[in-house]
Amino acid sequence: MTTTSPGSGPTATAAADNFPLGTVEPDYVLTDALGTDPASVFASISDEDRGYWDRARSFVQDEVLPVIDGYWERAEYPLQLLRRLGELDLLRDGVEVDGYPAMSSMAAGLVNMEISRGDGSVATMIAVQGGLALRSVAECGSAEQKERWLPAIAAGTEYAAFALTEPTHGSDSVALESTATATDGGFLLNGEKKWIGNGSVGGVSVVWARGEDGQVHGYLVPQDSPGYSATRIEGKLALRAIWQAHIRLEDVFVPEGNVLPGARTFKDTARVLLATRLGVAWSAVGHATACYETAVQYAKQRVQFGRPLAASQIVQERLARMLSELATMQLMVVQMTRLDEQGLLTPEQASLVKYTCTRTARGIASNARDLLGGNGILLANRVARHLADIEAIHTYEGTETMQALIIGRGITGTSAFA
Repeated sequence: MTTTSPGSGPTATAAADNFPLGTVEPDYVLTDALGTDPASVFASISDEDRGYWDRARSFVQDEVLPVIDGYWERAEYPLQLLRRLGELDLLRDGVEVDGYPAMSSMAAGLVNMEISRGDGSVATMIAVQGGLALRSVAECGSAEQKERWLPAIAAGTEYAAFALTEPTHGSDSVALESTATATDGGFLLNGEKKWIGNGSVGGVSVVWARGEDGQVHGYLVPQDSPGYSATRIEGKLALRAIWQAHIRLEDVFVPEGNVLPGARTFKDTARVLLATRLGVAWSAVGHATACYETAVQYAKQRVQFGRPLAASQIVQERLARMLSELATMQLMVVQMTRLDEQGLLTPEQASLVKYTCTRTARGIASNARDLLGGNGILLANRVARHLADIEAIHTYEGTETMQALIIGRGITGTSAFA
């Protein structure tokens, strides 16, 4: 007796001959790095800076893009990628650490841009671990604290969080109400924090609290300290592959040696935040680049009405508009970074570049998503993930409204907020 499997035999062959192959969608290749630089703003960067950029690009192409959709969809935190960032020396965000080569502000920006072109959650690992926590210790810590924490945080062998925002104090973080009360040998911390990246994964949290002198100070709090409890925030629709925590501090004892001596007022906290706004702007450029380059590749491969989308005038106009907006963003971050390297970047300029770049990235992402049609909402086609993640970076490190008010204060000389 001869048996045939389903889909085999003469009948199946005839059916295959008659199958309308034009109904089968091709596998689109949308993740190539196109090196988009319409104004040649990156042509003159140094070999040292380009080395960081190239290393970040290889990491994105080889290690991030093949796996990140699954982590994002499952809301799982790929901590191994954070450790890899440390191994590749991509985690420092330009902070100087003994034993590491110099990393310029330009190199840090290029890394933020490139990692964001891969994924916003992975880029946020840099923003939290390097841009905020590492920088807090580097700028406000004692010599002993720097020796203990900087190498470990930079290498990704210790996880670190920056605990400033509170459930009732976001934009007005200067009014934070967590308290630090003096006790024998140190302080007792009480209060709650919210939206704290890395706040529940172990390691150390840089907690900002108000002392009995009424000023804001920084404290290094191991996350296994008694009284420290952290709950992962669930239900996020952006940056799903990194965990943020809601933290509760109940009489958490912090020894005197864990107090950051250089964090004496909120101005010291604000100094750390100022440095990170430029990094967020670079991240916005990376997200926008991913969306634009995906749209270009899709337009060349997607056939409608008997020709590629790229042959349509309206599609070419939309791509041209995206490229124009992207060029504006690139020019702006490079110029502001040059000012930063000269020590000339003002708070108003940092707000302006963050405000402009995240707003513009939202527009590019929306345009690209629409250009991809129904395929634009699929994770496999990149744009939807970036569209969602841009919503988060548009808010963190200062909302659009707060950036506008800082810019407006610079324009008018009058503060419209406290």
